[in-house]
Amino acid sequence: MTATTTLTIRRARPGDEHDILRLIRDLATYEKEPDAVEATPEGLADKLFGENPRVFAHVAERDGIVVGIAVWFFNFSTWTGRHGIYLEDLYVDPQARGGGIARKLFEALGEAARENDCARIDWSVLDWNELAKGLYRKLGARHMQDWEPWRVDGAALEALGKRG
Repeated sequence: MTATTTLTIRRARPGDEHDILRLIRDLATYEKEPDAVEATPEGLADKLFGENPRVFAHVAERDGIVVGIAVWFFNFSTWTGRHGIYLEDLYVDPQARGGGIARKLFEALGEAARENDCARIDWSVLDWNELAKGLYRKLGARHMQDWEPWRVDGAALEALGKRG
């Protein structure tokens, strides 16, 4: 970043949904799943800024242009008896990388965690994404080696949701 560059990290607000979706699509392409994104600007606006939002986001603006996102929601630890933050997506536009934007987004999440008495921040990373893992190690994060991610979705979720 040059001396005249202005970087702002802030909570997402109505009107950001198009930029958030643009970066979600860029992330999906980076993660080799370019056709997997089903989200729409309208759906994001409803979920992020509707009457009872259950998902939140921070954006990084460089000179007024959104170049990074952190999309997150609250989870809960029965062991600590406190909420935590689950970071669904963290992404910085490749042209904006190297200036500490991802770190600043994490700092904003840390602040949100403190404000909400959260015990931790959790997230997943693809096993091949060494660039991201390097950043996470620098932040003091640790790999949860004994835990495996699992998921139910699609037809299996549909079947699970039906009552017999």
